[in-house]
Amino acid sequence: MSRIGKMPVPVPSGVEVKIDGPTVTVKGPKGELTQTFNEDMTIEIVENEVVVSRPSDARGHRALHGLTRSLLANMVIGVSEGFSKSLDIVGVGYRAAMKGKDIEMQLGFSHSVPVIAEDGITFEVPAPTKIIVRGIDKQRVGQIAAEIRGWRPPEPYKGKGVRYEGEYVRRKLGKTAK
Repeated sequence: MSRIGKMPVPVPSGVEVKIDGPTVTVKGPKGELTQTFNEDMTIEIVENEVVVSRPSDARGHRALHGLTRSLLANMVIGVSEGFSKSLDIVGVGYRAAMKGKDIEMQLGFSHSVPVIAEDGITFEVPAPTKIIVRGIDKQRVGQIAAEIRGWRPPEPYKGKGVRYEGEYVRRKLGKTAK
């Protein structure tokens, strides 16, 4: 039995889970998420908890068991608490600023880099060198944070670029060091 898949997903108060065949809709104070899962997995609500079970011990079913449970747990956490990713901008002249709901970054290019906020995604710029991406869908928050980082990934010689908060960048010495 999958150790992740067999754990039930607790449903906090204020969160409503609707199961319609393979489609699950989770509604909470922060919003609503809907996702369609594999029809082989059985999803049911038992005493204020969502339980996922699989039909057999086949390799594919074992893989889907833990995946389905993790995706459901992320949906429940997303609509109740939300997700966020923090990014740090390092470099002389590198900065970000809010422009309405979107952000505009100066990353050493001859032009500024605009990042448009999608539905369900919000940005915060508490300091010119810090960006916070917030939303209810964990995958979209991580994807947008990765796209922002992709504009100027941290380089190993001077450490300049956009990095995740707490990310370690391994520094290199360069050709003058012997």
